[in-house]
Amino acid sequence: MPLRLTHLFGAIIVLGALAYGYMHYSGYVTRIKNSIKNRVYESDAISNYSKDVKSAAVEFDLSYPYLMALIQLECGGRKPAGSRFEKHVFKRLKDVRDGNRENYENVTPKHLKDASDAALKNLATSWGPFQLMGYKCILLGVKIKDIRGEEAVYYGAKWIDLAYGKRLRNEQFKDCFHIHNTGRPYPNNGRPTTHDPQYIPRGLAAIEKYKNAGK
Repeated sequence: MPLRLTHLFGAIIVLGALAYGYMHYSGYVTRIKNSIKNRVYESDAISNYSKDVKSAAVEFDLSYPYLMALIQLECGGRKPAGSRFEKHVFKRLKDVRDGNRENYENVTPKHLKDASDAALKNLATSWGPFQLMGYKCILLGVKIKDIRGEEAVYYGAKWIDLAYGKRLRNEQFKDCFHIHNTGRPYPNNGRPTTHDPQYIPRGLAAIEKYKNAGK
């Protein structure tokens, strides 16, 4: 084999080994970071929300470990939970209001008839410990202040019960996390479309921790 080809194959092998090493190291660092983050978030979620979540879990017959894991994922257990404006949701709601779109989930032009842009921005923002989108209050028949105020856990659990409670009672946790984050069940192709690729693995790991904490 010519010397040049030998050098080329050698370089390819070295580069492959380096790439594999980097991927392995990067994955290891990510796991360590997630583990540290999860411990902090778990502590905050328990101290800030555990009592209300236990009450809501009994009220709606929902999984306490799942609800706590979801809070850990969505707001890091912080209180107040904060909010997040979603520009693409605002555009879709605006299209519904302006007659350019028939509906967005359960929202129709009738619901948005007199809504200002400022009101639409509130509807296009996620609120509370479960980070429910503002427009979810339409399905619940409540106001945005209800899903971001003192009763946020109760109304969040009520929405979860309406939206995917049956799946949750059947312990279809992957579907539940995916529905909450994307509005759709876990894809059949096994490729989640969550904003964070680790969203569901982190959620499933958190469920196990909350289960064990109750033993």
